[in-house]
Amino acid sequence: MPDAPNHPGQSEQTAGLWRQLGLAMLAVRFVQGWIYWGGGSRRFIYAPGKLDPHAHSWMANKFQSAMPGAILGMGHVVDYLLHHFILLYAGVILFSAAELIFGLFLLLGFMTRLSALVTVGLSVVLMLLFGWQGATCIDEWTMASANFAMGIALFLAGGGAYSFDAWLQRRKPARTAAPWFQWLGSGPWPFARLKRWSLISGTATVLFVVLTYNYYRGSVLTPFHGGPVSAAAHHISLSAGRLSTDGSVRFTAYLDGGTPAVPANVVRADLIGPDGVALEHWSGARLAALPPTNFVNDYAYNRFGPGYAGITAKMGARAVITLPPARSGLQLTAGRYQLVLHSVDGRPFTLALTPGP
Repeated sequence: MPDAPNHPGQSEQTAGLWRQLGLAMLAVRFVQGWIYWGGGSRRFIYAPGKLDPHAHSWMANKFQSAMPGAILGMGHVVDYLLHHFILLYAGVILFSAAELIFGLFLLLGFMTRLSALVTVGLSVVLMLLFGWQGATCIDEWTMASANFAMGIALFLAGGGAYSFDAWLQRRKPARTAAPWFQWLGSGPWPFARLKRWSLISGTATVLFVVLTYNYYRGSVLTPFHGGPVSAAAHHISLSAGRLSTDGSVRFTAYLDGGTPAVPANVVRADLIGPDGVALEHWSGARLAALPPTNFVNDYAYNRFGPGYAGITAKMGARAVITLPPARSGLQLTAGRYQLVLHSVDGRPFTLALTPGP
């Protein structure tokens, strides 16, 4: 499509500068548009199972996997949506549609500033949800930061050159000066406005990038750390334990750390008595043979359950689990006991228990 034309009152020099800016941003506009159009098109066209609640690739599983490390209250939002299917499904459809539509708009250079701002908003949501993930490096943080900055650059520059916005300007040059087109399309801005918004958005970008990086990895205001939630090693939080005198145990387990790429596996469980001796032992085979009714999951998507060699769970799963007595005729006395779950990689997870009825 042709370069943006001059409009009445616009100097040739100013028009030339905006054309140069538009030309410089062509690659950025293409990449930003392709990333978001690609995300939406995969769900609506090429991999529709991502929008099918009955498919293994259903997007709710991905959102649930992000819940343990989500920041600024987004974990509570995801928790609420996972318990309200209509809102969850509507949210997935709307998010995917926004990616598809505004990604395509950026590819075409149509309503460029509006589309760029939408992708900035999507980048913020992705950062709050997934910014902590990445087993070897913070991959999702990198993607969200780069998309945020590219969206800001496109908002400042507009489509400019070889865009549908430029074609609209060429057809009706007076449109270039219209306030709605300057803010939503690609109308050239006065230098004072460009400078002001460049400083505002530049400051916002620095704060967004540096503060989230410091939160997830440190190395800015604090020493380097692996993140409040590990993106590599699975972690199981245990709570609400109840130990019956016959040796049965009920507890809540929450897989709140690790990579969503592979499930966590518990291959052994032990009940340790007050004297440090194991009173009960549940082998991997015994855990794998537990009936599904012994797992009361909070969510319908990523779940705890019996697996091939023990108990298995996907990221973000939370459930109340009941272990039947491992020995017959056991009568526990008062004292402090410990339930210890052992993961397949040898990590123990411990819960203090007190016998009761």
